[in-house]
Amino acid sequence: MCKLKISLITLGCSKNLVDAECMIKMLMDDGFELTEDYTEAGIVIINTCGFIESAISEAISTILDVADYKVPNGKVEHIIVTGCMSQRFGKETLENMPEVDIVLGTSHYQDICEAVHSLTDNSQEFRREYISKAGGIEHLLKDRYVSTQSYAWLKIGEGCRNCCSFCAIPLIRGKFISRKMEDILEEAEILVGKGYKELILAAQDTTNYGIDLYGKRSLSTLLNKLSQIKGLETIRVMYGYMDGLDDELIEEFRTNEKVAHYMDIPIQYGDNTILKAMNRRDTVELITERLDKLRQAVPDIIIRTTVMVGFPGETEETFNNLKENLKRWKFDRLGCFMFSPQEGTIAERMENQVPEDLKQKRYDEIYKMQSEIAKENNKKRLESVAPVRIDSISEDGIFYIGRSCGEAPEVDPVIYVVAGERELEIGQRYDVKIVDCSEYDMTGVCL
Repeated sequence: MCKLKISLITLGCSKNLVDAECMIKMLMDDGFELTEDYTEAGIVIINTCGFIESAISEAISTILDVADYKVPNGKVEHIIVTGCMSQRFGKETLENMPEVDIVLGTSHYQDICEAVHSLTDNSQEFRREYISKAGGIEHLLKDRYVSTQSYAWLKIGEGCRNCCSFCAIPLIRGKFISRKMEDILEEAEILVGKGYKELILAAQDTTNYGIDLYGKRSLSTLLNKLSQIKGLETIRVMYGYMDGLDDELIEEFRTNEKVAHYMDIPIQYGDNTILKAMNRRDTVELITERLDKLRQAVPDIIIRTTVMVGFPGETEETFNNLKENLKRWKFDRLGCFMFSPQEGTIAERMENQVPEDLKQKRYDEIYKMQSEIAKENNKKRLESVAPVRIDSISEDGIFYIGRSCGEAPEVDPVIYVVAGERELEIGQRYDVKIVDCSEYDMTGVCL
């Protein structure tokens, strides 16, 4: 058994986290010792995001921070960089960052053990790359190491078949590939057997699940089969698209008691001119129709979205249309980010780029407006009672921190739970009465 200590730092989204958890399991099975303290590790693996400029900057900063602890200043002997930035800029990373020994792209996660062994074999050249065509699901394990406590992510697909003009994901992750339903169900059984009662489905577009394997959208079928797993309490769906929100899926949300009344649907904009320039399939009319249909079928559903400001060609008129439609649609949760041109995308070459100061102004406007909408929506939940899953305890020890079906981990507000003399168990659900709220978080009393 090899006793070399390895530390893995993961950046970016939940899908990246699953990739990291798979690599950790591979390394553990190969006899390596994992440590969370990278300053105590001989090899540090940095699983990077490369979706937008800020993510790349964070990855570079993290590499440099770890490099400060390389021998002789610390114990770190080697740095491996994996993930999205490696896939996009692997050669450049090796050429420009001598601190990095190996880069490993998104289609080579399953080669992580070989890469580590190559660093411990003095007969081999250290600096090398594992990069080929993007895509693949070979690295996704049915029984991986899970780093979260009260919930687990369940990756149902990889890559993306949507070709949004601003997005580099198809270049980084390849075309959309669905996992076989039997593999997903087997992994879900294993996760529930380990005590995870909430599973969160993730893919670049979950509503596209099954098209490549079964010739049709099959998310509703998958949800139905997952709900039959004994011991599973909650199934949460993230990262769907409006055009995939068909009648069959809406009906599954309405009738399946285990499917959380929650949906994350990034619409990106609220004006048809900009949506067309983004190469989105949605229109304002389609978004309105699907939202109305979903809310009529599931009146208490909580809907999260994401929008972008500063896309090339955005004018005061299109921006005002976005604002007016957001006021009409009243999303419960909303994330906003500013357009940044991504290398290799169509939008990078578009004319009428928006100045950075104007992007920031519009970004601030959206968040100010959304905070009012969110507070108004939260007030409607006052005095209601909801099952709340406990995730942790606040640092001051006064509150338990939890989520109802209306809150996804990491991206949404939390519910601060007052339990009195009761001791609550992490991962379990309790009935909680909502007694106070702001535009962000809520406070409730455990009944």
